[in-house]
Amino acid sequence: MALALRCLRPVPSLLLRPSFAMGRGLPQAPRGCPAPLLEGCRQCVQQMLLSRQLATKKAKGKGQSQAKVNISAALVEDIINLEETSEDMQAVIEALKEDFSRNLNVRTSPGALDHITVMTKDGKFPLNQLGQISQKSPQLMIVNMTNFPESTAAAAKAIRESGMNLNPEVDGTVIRVPVPKVTREHRESLAKLAKQSTNKSKEALRKVRSKSITQVKKFKNSVSEDTIRLLEKQIQQMADEASTEVDKLLAAKTKELLG
Repeated sequence: MALALRCLRPVPSLLLRPSFAMGRGLPQAPRGCPAPLLEGCRQCVQQMLLSRQLATKKAKGKGQSQAKVNISAALVEDIINLEETSEDMQAVIEALKEDFSRNLNVRTSPGALDHITVMTKDGKFPLNQLGQISQKSPQLMIVNMTNFPESTAAAAKAIRESGMNLNPEVDGTVIRVPVPKVTREHRESLAKLAKQSTNKSKEALRKVRSKSITQVKKFKNSVSEDTIRLLEKQIQQMADEASTEVDKLLAAKTKELLG
């Protein structure tokens, strides 16, 4: 009785249409399922479609080292939100792009200082909220801390430790920031920072992947091993593609920096 009630969970409306079942060639309800396939066992529908998908991928990938996996997010939404996983990985890529654009340029501009984080007694604040940033000449930027004079020392420290190879000089409430010459050494220093940022991004991608795989494994007692394996492979594939994109960004940035 309990088994019958469990299997009466609603099937997505698309799967309830006879034309869909005939057109797609859905398999018959598995043995032991008391409800006809098209009357409701959503769990069975998911299981059989995933099993069929796995078999198809194995057949296509026979003799190949890697078989492309592309699971429908709707089929596994009760297990994991694959779209959310993809968005988290894309966020890592976008953050790296932003870092490259804002902080790793051969020519330092006032905008590059805007989001340097300054630690004050009242918390953390972007530099551009504490001081007025301007460029006096191609070789000198000025940060006027008149509105928050008590944060001048902290702002100078944040600039110095920003990883942008800057050596600020404090004059009262004014911070002078000499712009370094574009030397080969400076270019190589920026390229090294780009590599460090890329490594941090890859670590962030690994964390997203591990979190997602851990989520999938929570269902190892309620879904088949094939389903778990297919999902793990899909997540790994997503992480690999994101990592490849990160490598491409690094290669392009390194070429730009080194000239």
